[in-house]
Amino acid sequence: MAIKTWAINSDQSADMLKVIGRQIGFEANGKIEVYKTEPEEPPKENPFGYGINFTPYDE
Repeated sequence: MAIKTWAINSDQSADMLKVIGRQIGFEANGKIEVYKTEPEEPPKENPFGYGINFTPYDE
């Protein structure tokens, strides 16, 4: 899963991925990589996620 977030730091961004994942029906586990990039959405009053993408993965 990939998600873009507006968050105060990388820890909050990773936590948001886990929470949003649970809300849409899956468990995020293992290594979570956070990359700082230029935003595509303007900031809002509270942290938020957008641009969710899924890539199928078979172990």
